[in-house]
Amino acid sequence: MTAARAPLTLAAAERRLVLLTVTRWLPVGLVFGLTVLLPLERGLGLTEVGTLLAVQGFVVLALELPTGGLADSLGRRPLLIAAGVLAVLSSLLFVTASGFWMFAAALVLQGVFRALDSGPLEAWFVDTAHTADPAAPIEHGLSRAATALGVAIAGGALAGGALIAWHPVPGWSALVLPFVVATALTAGHTVLVAFLVREPPRPRDVSAGGRRAAGAHRVVLDGLRMLRTAPVLRSLVLVEVFWSVAMIAFETLTPVRLAALVGGEDEAGALYGPSAAAAWALFAAGSAVAGLVSRRAGVSATAIGARILNGLMVVAMGLVAGPVGLIAAFWLAYLTQGAAGPMHAALLHRQATGANRAVVLSMNSMVAGGSYSLGLLLLTPLAEAFGTGTAFVVAGSFSVVGALLYLPARRQERTAG
Repeated sequence: MTAARAPLTLAAAERRLVLLTVTRWLPVGLVFGLTVLLPLERGLGLTEVGTLLAVQGFVVLALELPTGGLADSLGRRPLLIAAGVLAVLSSLLFVTASGFWMFAAALVLQGVFRALDSGPLEAWFVDTAHTADPAAPIEHGLSRAATALGVAIAGGALAGGALIAWHPVPGWSALVLPFVVATALTAGHTVLVAFLVREPPRPRDVSAGGRRAAGAHRVVLDGLRMLRTAPVLRSLVLVEVFWSVAMIAFETLTPVRLAALVGGEDEAGALYGPSAAAAWALFAAGSAVAGLVSRRAGVSATAIGARILNGLMVVAMGLVAGPVGLIAAFWLAYLTQGAAGPMHAALLHRQATGANRAVVLSMNSMVAGGSYSLGLLLLTPLAEAFGTGTAFVVAGSFSVVGALLYLPARRQERTAG
């Protein structure tokens, strides 16, 4: 075996995961919040924007399990490359859209990209880590990746706000340039995936197209069976129902509220960039701290505490008055979100194996995406009718209840010991 084909060490796998996490999420940071502001600037209403984002979520919902099955049966790398190509195409369509249906087409493509992208990189890392060391504590690598994600989005958001304030192309809206730069960075990420994600070839007996599809189908059915018969996994996945509703408030509605407070979408975009950068830096800090706290308190206890605090911070965002209070509570919501994410992921991976890891992650994402989409159809009209403050309080209160669903994992962790 040549050195180029030697199995990756745990440290090498972690480095690649962190690098690819940065290149995957830096473009997201550049346009963070602008996915809502650009359609509003081009004449769409808030309820229309909520409908568009819900459409994207329903596409992800429909494709999560099939793409998860393909990732487990065909391999992670092909799906990650296909996701990158579709991400570039959807971004180009979105930035040139001028009406509801063009935006809808862009978000449908983006939904397909997100379904393909959901889980394969993380599943590749966990499998590679377990190949190098079956006893590897994967929560450490996941926390490092979550920290890198926060830093990447923070840097991207800061750069996006700077690009909007700079506005070097007078013929364009100030919101357009961040999308152009993000598209180029996404293309670069796709190239890196092709070079850095290395996995053993899949068995030849499923190499034919029909047999590959049958293999994916079996993986999906096995995953659904596991969801039905494994109460801990089922509870973990159901946490997403509550978590996703809170995310609608602090991800989607915060820039809308800010635009109302400061007088326009361009002004909000310029202010939201540095505010989001600080929020994602705190997200990174929360992820790093959670990795340390979990060593003493346990992964499940850390997840419970982070989830309760996150919901309470979302409630606070609805109760405070003025942009300063809104942004301060927004920062604390991201701090606790960063702490919750890697703990939830680590608990999920404890319920999965190499044969079904991507499907387990896809089931989790499917419930998250479906809940997010349904929540958008309820929260955006609520925000339009009664104000964003009411929507924040409802979403945050609902999210706190979801922390109870970590209790089965807590009992299992104590039993294991």
